[in-house]
Amino acid sequence: MMDYLVPAPADDPRSSYEIYRAKGTTAEMLLTRLMVLAARRWRAQLDEKLRPLGQSAARMEALSAIINSPDPSSQIDIAKRLKIEGPTMTRMIDSLTADGLVERRPAPGDRRTKHLVLTAKGDSTLATIFAVMDPLRKRLLAGIPAAELAHLTAFFETVLDRLESANGQRAGD
Repeated sequence: MMDYLVPAPADDPRSSYEIYRAKGTTAEMLLTRLMVLAARRWRAQLDEKLRPLGQSAARMEALSAIINSPDPSSQIDIAKRLKIEGPTMTRMIDSLTADGLVERRPAPGDRRTKHLVLTAKGDSTLATIFAVMDPLRKRLLAGIPAAELAHLTAFFETVLDRLESANGQRAGD
């Protein structure tokens, strides 16, 4: 993929920019670049498969966060879980509501807060999305031993914990 980049020795005193500028790389730079590219390609492939259904990875994430969150969950809670801004979440929920996939229900004792609930159509749509996504995931992870998947899962949990440590909250929580 990046065959032109020459690995720098672990004890190279140059900054990562100097190494990269000289067409080099480090194990850390290569790993983070590959993580970003893998996430982008996963999302692009998923979006491509979901587009004919009128769905997207972003809509799947919102529906999944609603169905998988502790009941009841507010729009703000779901936005925090997805690490997106309130206005972005509002637009997403407006769209999902207009499509009949999500309902906003009044929170008991708080006129301003609305709880989000999947409708029967939303539940059915999410099941269809998973039916499209599952073969992609299986193809992606085929042949990777369970022990390696467990190791990678622990690795990404550590990475997410470190990325979220400044906020005091981990992604997806």
